[in-house]
Amino acid sequence: MIRMEFPDGVFNHRIVGVVIHDGYVLLHRNLQDDFWALPGGRAELMESSEKTIQREFQEELAIDVNVERLLWIAENFFDHDHTRYHELSFYYLVNIKNQANVLDKQRIHSGIEKNVALVFQWFPLNELEVLPLYPTFLRSALRQLPTGIQHIVQYEN
Repeated sequence: MIRMEFPDGVFNHRIVGVVIHDGYVLLHRNLQDDFWALPGGRAELMESSEKTIQREFQEELAIDVNVERLLWIAENFFDHDHTRYHELSFYYLVNIKNQANVLDKQRIHSGIEKNVALVFQWFPLNELEVLPLYPTFLRSALRQLPTGIQHIVQYEN
């Protein structure tokens, strides 16, 4: 995975999947966290970003996705667990392939990533403003997807 640790922080190269269905977006979180994020993970060296997001959905939810298009390239700067992060992220619009059980919005789906339990849940797009969702630009950006690729620089407090 592309993650580099430095004395003053960590650099991540993260690839993210945006799944929107019937006015809902699929989010996930680590059971220890009190915030939500879009599903995804770190790219492997010599792995394309499209292959990364397909692999991450397969590893975490055992589902296949079609990659539609790149939405955002984001530089995220934040602190988590007393560590400073500089994260370069590619956000792709993706569709779930023929797994109707994951499209059930009433169900909470569980996944796992390297022995860490994950929770996947659907949230209405019109209720994201009050949700602890990071990076925060997503609270409004997910309701109006760009027609072309946008570059975002996000500094979180």
